[in-house]
Amino acid sequence: MPPGILSIIIGYLLGSIPTAYIVSRIRKGIDIRNIGSRNMGGANVMREIGAREGVLVGLIDIAKGVGAILIAQALNISELWVFGAGFAALVGHNFPVFARFRGGRGSATIIGIFLVLAPGAMLITLVVVAIPFFTTRKFGAALLIGLGLLPLFLWLLEGSLALVRYALVIDVFMLIRNLSGIKQIVAKGIIEDMIHDRQRKKIK
Repeated sequence: MPPGILSIIIGYLLGSIPTAYIVSRIRKGIDIRNIGSRNMGGANVMREIGAREGVLVGLIDIAKGVGAILIAQALNISELWVFGAGFAALVGHNFPVFARFRGGRGSATIIGIFLVLAPGAMLITLVVVAIPFFTTRKFGAALLIGLGLLPLFLWLLEGSLALVRYALVIDVFMLIRNLSGIKQIVAKGIIEDMIHDRQRKKIK
């Protein structure tokens, strides 16, 4: 089998490991996809199962992206195939063959991918994500901001047009994949603003 194709298969299978599902089943005997935000990721596990379990899931999901890229690089294939292996891990996390293709969003896997490809840019992105998260506690909105700025940080720190294009492809994939979630965030924000406006009027 050609090493490029092999890297794609390995990446997808790594991404398909349903970490959140396994942890939630072991700890609580439940399917994490049926509770909370219904997302098979570390944030939902942290809220519904526990902080330690959530951190564990997040770290393993990051390791999926790291592993996919490192294995692809070890196979001594072209950069395009390496990118493909990382993207395959992201697709695997979203549509895991081991969990009937019902997966998570893949945020942690993206972190793992770029921690290997562009560690400086990824670390800055994580700082950017942390600021709105710790001030608003809205992880989804904070993540959207961080991923939106990632291509800019890649260009400024790496100067690689290939990496920028790769990040944009991932951003588009995430946008399409999480369109319903984005609509909920926007709708929730509008509703909260309306409630606050009514409260202000009552106070006056």
